[in-house]
Amino acid sequence: MTDPVPVWHRLAGSSVLLDGFHALKHAVRFGAEVPVAVTADRAATLALADELAPDVRDALAGLLTEVPYETYASFVPRPHPTAVAALAVRPSRESHLARLARTPRTAPVVVLDNPRNLGNAGAVIRLAAGFGATGVVTTGTVDPWHPTVVRGGAGLHFATAVERLEVADLPAGPLFALDPEGDDLRATKLPDDAVLAFGSERTGLSTELRARADHLLSLPMRPQVSSYNLATSVAMTLYHWSLAAPLQGRGELRE
Repeated sequence: MTDPVPVWHRLAGSSVLLDGFHALKHAVRFGAEVPVAVTADRAATLALADELAPDVRDALAGLLTEVPYETYASFVPRPHPTAVAALAVRPSRESHLARLARTPRTAPVVVLDNPRNLGNAGAVIRLAAGFGATGVVTTGTVDPWHPTVVRGGAGLHFATAVERLEVADLPAGPLFALDPEGDDLRATKLPDDAVLAFGSERTGLSTELRARADHLLSLPMRPQVSSYNLATSVAMTLYHWSLAAPLQGRGELRE
């Protein structure tokens, strides 16, 4: 069996870190190329796969190498409770841009305008994957494939198209931007080819994106409540869209 340590050190700088069992599970399930995967307890990890992901259990068995806990912990910023980590090949930007640009679309694109909180960005990607969104685009300086974002997204970056773009380069389609001054979301039917834009957690929509918006929409909110969490706002909006979309299967509720 190949020693995973030199392979890890050789690939770490150019690969996507899959931090934890669930990130690896989802990446494998959605076709990621995983050249190296480690666990501090192979038997426990495969038992978890038997319970939560029997569809990819055999694939995980072929990928995982057991290493001492100290070796595993040296590979990650902070150890995950499942003591699993892997490296995956990042999908090509060209393929993602082609998917985002393809029309007609059957599901919206979510845009995060200059997000600041990496965990929130990851949670949005997880939501978008769950709703079958075409993709998630970020503007600004945050790398949407940062390890903290991937951890927050539980590896579901591989289930949708995730890229960073300038506002001027956003995918085509009617742009609906969430803003407190907008029309009530509940009175608007969101088309499948919508581009749904959400502002930064602190500063809201940028001037550039707001100027590009075709429609401003607001979420129902009790007076004197300041705001919703970014992921909550995205969830409410995608759920509103999904009410008119075909029913999809139910997923896991586990962490």
